[in-house]
Amino acid sequence: MTILMESETEVDFDFDYEKVAKDVVNTALDYMKFPFETEVSITLTDNDGIQVINKEFRGIDSPTDVLSFPMIEYENPGDFSKIEEDDDLFNPETGEVILGDIVLNIPRIHAQAEEYQHSNLREYAFLIAHSMLHLMGFDHMTEEEASVMEEKQREILNILNISRD
Repeated sequence: MTILMESETEVDFDFDYEKVAKDVVNTALDYMKFPFETEVSITLTDNDGIQVINKEFRGIDSPTDVLSFPMIEYENPGDFSKIEEDDDLFNPETGEVILGDIVLNIPRIHAQAEEYQHSNLREYAFLIAHSMLHLMGFDHMTEEEASVMEEKQREILNILNISRD
């Protein structure tokens, strides 16, 4: 597995954020039984940086906490059966499936951790788990979809023993 991490802002967590990202990505992939080695890109940015991306790609001119850009279109969430049929999904140098990109807003992580009264670690891990589910085809546009995602996020974080404190 390859995680390409890029920081566009100061990252001032009191934990090893690169290791946590790797642990959450790995756990999400294992939990969903993703059958291939993967490549995931994670960008750490600030309010201004994510606002520019949000405006460009979603037409929403405001900052958000996280953005997910899946590289794969799934017929059904978590159905990985068609991936082998598309060579364009594989990095020709590594053979890994290019799963997609995650963009995290560091100041928003701090603010939301305080707002929800849990740790920065929990908020950071939660947003990565959330994004990984998006990269594997899940969404939360309906109540039913949201319920499925929430349960999977909770289970991934439980495996990692990351609680709300």
